[in-house]
Amino acid sequence: MDSSVVMGNSVQEPNNEMEFESHEAAYAFYKEYAKSVGFGTAKLSSRRSRASKEFIDAKFSCIRYGNKQQSDDAINPRPSPKIGCKASMHVKRRQDGKWYVYSFVKEHNHELLPAQAHFFRSHRNSDPLSNDVRMRRRKNSTPGSKLFSSYQNVDCLENFMMKHQHDKGRSLVLEVGHAQLLLELFMHMQEENPKFFYAVDLNEEHRLRNVFWVDSKGLEDFSYFSDVVSFDTTYFTSKYKIPLVLFIGVNHHVQPTLLGCALIADETVYTYAWLLQTWFVAMGERAPQVFLTDQNDAIKAAVAAVFPGTRHCFCLWHVLEKIPKQLEFLSTWHDSFMEKFNKCIFKSWTEEQFERRWWKLVDRFKLRDVKWVQSLYDDRACWVPTFMRDISFVGLSSNSRSEILNSFFDKYVQVDTSLREFIEQYRLILEDRNEEEAKANFDAWHETPELKSPSPFEKQLLLVYTHEIFQKFQFEVLGASACHLKKENDGVITTYNVKDFENIQNYMVEWNTSNSDICCSCHLFEYKGYLCRHAIVVLQMSGVFSIPTKYILKRWTNAALSRHPIGEKLEEVQSKVRRFNDLCRRAIILGEEGSLSQESYYIALEALSEALKQCANLNNSVENAALATHVGCNVEEEYQSIIASNDNVSDPKMNTGKKALRTGVASRSLVSVETVEGNKGKVPQLGAASGNDGFQQMEPTDLRSHNMMPMQFHSMVPVLFHNVSSPFHAAASTHLHDNHLPP
Repeated sequence: MDSSVVMGNSVQEPNNEMEFESHEAAYAFYKEYAKSVGFGTAKLSSRRSRASKEFIDAKFSCIRYGNKQQSDDAINPRPSPKIGCKASMHVKRRQDGKWYVYSFVKEHNHELLPAQAHFFRSHRNSDPLSNDVRMRRRKNSTPGSKLFSSYQNVDCLENFMMKHQHDKGRSLVLEVGHAQLLLELFMHMQEENPKFFYAVDLNEEHRLRNVFWVDSKGLEDFSYFSDVVSFDTTYFTSKYKIPLVLFIGVNHHVQPTLLGCALIADETVYTYAWLLQTWFVAMGERAPQVFLTDQNDAIKAAVAAVFPGTRHCFCLWHVLEKIPKQLEFLSTWHDSFMEKFNKCIFKSWTEEQFERRWWKLVDRFKLRDVKWVQSLYDDRACWVPTFMRDISFVGLSSNSRSEILNSFFDKYVQVDTSLREFIEQYRLILEDRNEEEAKANFDAWHETPELKSPSPFEKQLLLVYTHEIFQKFQFEVLGASACHLKKENDGVITTYNVKDFENIQNYMVEWNTSNSDICCSCHLFEYKGYLCRHAIVVLQMSGVFSIPTKYILKRWTNAALSRHPIGEKLEEVQSKVRRFNDLCRRAIILGEEGSLSQESYYIALEALSEALKQCANLNNSVENAALATHVGCNVEEEYQSIIASNDNVSDPKMNTGKKALRTGVASRSLVSVETVEGNKGKVPQLGAASGNDGFQQMEPTDLRSHNMMPMQFHSMVPVLFHNVSSPFHAAASTHLHDNHLPP
């Protein structure tokens, strides 16, 4: 029988009538079947004939087949995804050389994932064309159209913008037809998801000056990762063909998140103020905690006006990149200057030490009268590590652009990339980002990092950190063995000199025993968000065998998408993960049973709704604390047994709960509802439009009916792109009066 029979979109189920030319052919078939159903495969066993030495027997299975036990005293225990699944296919060889299905077990004890099957190791690269998401999505992308709108600045910036009215005549330089392409992209994106946001800024001649847009995924990502945002103007300032600027964040997998794109006409205060205010409105009027930008006076003024409560910092790479150009006259002394400069910036332990080294450097190279050097000193709190011990840049600032997550666009945008080319691949860029995040979520569910040492720090954070951060932290734990420390002084605040033999450098670590503050001169925590090897070795030698909670950022943990903060003790985090995993496993079982009939579906749905309501009341209201005592003793005993059993399980992430933790549809929905409810009452009454403008007045309810976010719109304008084709010009004539567009 032909082993490649395909029925619909799935491979035919194995049966005892099938024949194969070899056991490898049998395994290839089983892999195809597994891929269509949604599980990974493994070669379980095979056997050769003692006489002929040929294979006569083979067994293939699901990757979750069997149970792998580990000894309690194993130094390097390797967790396993095996959870006792029995699914398998056993084949044997006949006398004529043909192979047949001897036995087949279909049932699995876990969820099957046909849509994500290409993530399994056994299915990767088996069919590059069908597995290449970009190829599939290129075929499916089609243009569309939808309503186009314009956003005007809110009143709070009117006085500020008036000071920069000389900028109002600029316009965006686009090739013929590119504005129409951009419009069609926006229409299609908003047609697919009404939460897609875009806005334009027009000059007095109704010509396009600036444009901004962000997809719904960017809006969602900002709700979780608003701590640090980078505003990247590299493509604009480096004179790329496309005047592109980006808002970049980073998720809990250390992957870049695209929080907004813009095309701008110039580098004026007006442009940056409009753009930042528009982005602020798009993000639900929430400002980032830390905003990273280039050192630019116009950006600095705009950030101060729009984000007065945000910590504005300069990306270190931008500062270092400008040195050769700004100090070109020092070219013959460049190496000597950079050696002193790096020592001043990266090895100044205190602000006083920085001051002393800075002025010594300035005087030695006669730089006191250089305006750029003066501006660097004036802005020292925005870029010198010594002045930024209280913040973390989560990898968005470095002394090399290649190390910065902002640069992920570099492989899509080159100097000569046109706007047309960028528009054609914009959807592909988004899909690549989403695909990488989905793969990280998938791997987190199926695989667990391997412990590489008996360090208590590794064991402490195995369940807490995401895979990517755990591996980076693990590298630091292992690197601590190459460090030797010497106590410089003793007291409540103890200073250690730590020699790192791997890079042959000395670092100063300050340890405060009274409040568990620790700070290293390498500033790894400030720039990456996790402790360095130098701090770790100091903790070890001080008799501290757990990382202080303040140095475990929630944004790097498996609880990053939770609406509740991490508790004061890591045991609470680990217990929460165990509870979460157990509930998710039970929810999957409930889903399987509840989906068998309409009646069982309603029963399961009602039970979930009631349980959700009770849990929300219990967690969100002190008045309902008495509800906790209403839980039956048998449930409490069962939970305790779960905790006890989980403590003995070798793979803490072996169950399907991890997938739910990462994708978190239910929890994300709750957060979205909470956010919307939190914004109730924020939509202002819209003022009447000027009679000369011809704008139609809209009530707050109109904004919602048009799928627009709650904004302080003065008006909503139909198509206003310059050179846009005639069907859109049929809309009401508009003129941006000074009352509505700050000059």
